[in-house]
Amino acid sequence: MNRLVLVHGLGVSPRYFQPLVEALPGAKAPDLRPATTLPVLAERLAEAAENEPTAFLGNSFGCQVIVELAIRRPALVERAIFVGPAVDRRRRSWTSQISRLAVDAVREPPRLVAIAVRDYFGTGPVRTLRMAREALGDPLERKLPALRTPLLVGRGERDPLCPQDWAEDVTRLAPVGRLAVVPEAAHAVHYSHARELAVIVRAFLQEPK
Repeated sequence: MNRLVLVHGLGVSPRYFQPLVEALPGAKAPDLRPATTLPVLAERLAEAAENEPTAFLGNSFGCQVIVELAIRRPALVERAIFVGPAVDRRRRSWTSQISRLAVDAVREPPRLVAIAVRDYFGTGPVRTLRMAREALGDPLERKLPALRTPLLVGRGERDPLCPQDWAEDVTRLAPVGRLAVVPEAAHAVHYSHARELAVIVRAFLQEPK
């Protein structure tokens, strides 16, 4: 299997990747939170990958970080996997995103919600707000056509932050993209349905380019 680096979402730590790390031995999940802007986050991600060609799996805002790295240093991104990619271009507003996050919270396992709350406090409101502004101001749909690597988009069937139409847009806009929907999962597929996602990811990584 390719080297695999997991890229966490906005304000949270890599702790919420633990179920997926257990399902995909050898995957690495660095903590990028000291950085808040996409260019710096992309550079931190390159350092975490030891500046070597790597497969990256990101959740939510982490998908935007991967695309930023792919544009700046395309040779480093061998394959990309987006789990619940943000931010939906049809719903790019503070009100929409906050309300959808609230809906998602009741669909996720309580243990995951507890991890996220602790992480938000640990990250702090200032840094979290900066990352949120960065996410909302990033036109992912305009960058995707420049992604020259195979892309797998994973979406939870019940994910309010990444609706089906947005997941299909992301898949279509990437030159080499495919979509996989995980039944019953919400935004954090990698936590609530780690084993199911691991099967999909492992098959994707083992495919020849």
